[in-house]
This record gives sequence, C-alpha cells and structure tokens, in this order.
Amino acid sequence: MSRTIDFLLFEDFQLLDAAGPVAAFEIASRIVGGAYRVTPVAVAHGLVRSSSGVKLHAMGCAVRRPHTLVVVGGQGVGAAARSADLIAFVQGVAGAGGRIASVCSGSFVLAAAGLLDGRRATTHWGRTASFAQAFPLVRLEPDRIYTRDGNYWTSAGISAGIDLALAMIADDLGERVARNTARQLVVPYRRSGGQSQFSSLLESQQAEGRFGNLLDWVRDHLRDPLTVEQLADRVCMSPRHFARAFKREMGLTPAKAVERLRLEAARVRLEADTARIEIIAEETGFGNPERMRHAFVRTFGRPPQALRQR
Repeated sequence: MSRTIDFLLFEDFQLLDAAGPVAAFEIASRIVGGAYRVTPVAVAHGLVRSSSGVKLHAMGCAVRRPHTLVVVGGQGVGAAARSADLIAFVQGVAGAGGRIASVCSGSFVLAAAGLLDGRRATTHWGRTASFAQAFPLVRLEPDRIYTRDGNYWTSAGISAGIDLALAMIADDLGERVARNTARQLVVPYRRSGGQSQFSSLLESQQAEGRFGNLLDWVRDHLRDPLTVEQLADRVCMSPRHFARAFKREMGLTPAKAVERLRLEAARVRLEADTARIEIIAEETGFGNPERMRHAFVRTFGRPPQALRQR
C-alpha cells in the first residue's frame, strides 16, 4: 500500500524542515517500492519561497486528504498559524483521520488549529516560552526530540524532523526498513523521542542568556544539593522571582534543569568510560543508582545499563 505524505509549506518556511524528512521517506520508498508518495502542498498552487530564498513547487491543498500531513516550521510560521484557509485544511485532514505531524515550529500551526490541546507535544527549544504562553492547554515537553500522542506527532528543531520521519517509517514499515534508511542518510539510527534537546538549549544560553554563567557553575557543582535558594543566591535574586524568571526563559523549572544537566553528564560518562554506575550516580549528583535509574527511564525511556550496552 502506498501512503501519501503531504508536506505543508508556507512563505518563509525552513527548507531543511521539509528536505530532511522528505529524503527519509524517499529512501524508504526505494527500499520498499512505492511505500510513500511525497507531495509539497500549500494553500495556493505554485512556487513557495523558503526563508533561504530557495523555492519549492507546491500543489494546492484544498481538496487533498493525505495519509500523513507534515507541517514544517520556519520564520513564517506566525502568519501561517493565522491563515484561516491553512488552519481549515489541517483541521480537515485531522477530522478525516489522517496522521498529523509537525517539524520544529510547525507545532504552532497544529496548536493554533486546536489539535494539541491536552496532548503531549514539543517544539524547537528557542520557541518553548512563547509556545507555552500562547497554548497553555498543550502538555509541552520542551526537552524532547520528538513526541507521539496517538495520531499526533511533533518534533524539535530542524534535524529532529529526520528522527521523526525515521520513527514514522519504523511504525509503518518496520525497524529494518527504518534502520536501512538511516544508513543511507548517514545519520544515527535513531535518536529516541525521549532523548533530550536540552543540552543544545543550555549551550545557547552561555552566549547571551542571563542564566548562562549560572548553568556553567551548576555543571561544575553537580554533586552539591543545588536548591532553588542556592541557585537564586548565585544570581542575586529572591527564590520566588528566580524560579519564575528561570521557567519563563528556559521553559523548565530550576529543579528540572538541574536534573537534565545531571542526566546529560551521566549519559556522557556512561558512553565514554567504564566507571561503575554507582560512582557515576554519586559524582553527577543523583546520590544513588536507583534515583539515577528512575530519572533515566522517565527522560530517555530506558535505564542507564541499556545506554551503556548500546
């Protein structure tokens, strides 16, 4: 059976949001002949300009009802989310039972269409604060590479769209096809949806975010208790003001951020050396292996031992 995959474009879309997943579905369709038929679509038939200036030719979307609709992101997503015709099309595909996905900030379109209310979703880390403010009914998981909630899939920024496409291919055609697709793309097979994009978020804060120096300090003191009071004192803020400001800027609470930094540090240690898990748990601030195991399962979907074996 051939599945139709429509990629919904709009002016100033991000080219790689479309090109990366399109390439994944194309290669999978070569492996399993005719598995997918991929079509760029837009509100109006014709050329659609990406933010890079490269244009793609799109079919008019009004009468289409694809098996899967992938909404890309990009600089023009704000205007796209306000387009009545575009939103009506997305709602129509969802109402007909189609699989709905977004790449990067394409999640704003799905949320504007009311499709993510009460559902788990993610988006690019740089847009988490504005997304959370605009769509409080969405169960935003800002550190995930991709999420799946029933028939609705969302992914983080740009390259994570390839991870999302590989996950869909595995769901449709099996792990073997998805693995072979990843090999052809020369990308890792495959980052799980639970893998964190948070390390990229934290690195970005070093250059210009007001909590960059604090996060650097936290990395060097993971064995300390690192309470909200202690962190607030480091930046000369009251604990209540600090907690609100941190959550608004980072999209996560201070406690969750500390946990993510500990998880990232522990994951690197697990993959890079042979120290006992008990030692890694102690040196990264978890205190004991059981607490670290719970955090790994909750965030990465697997215990520390599984990541080390991999």
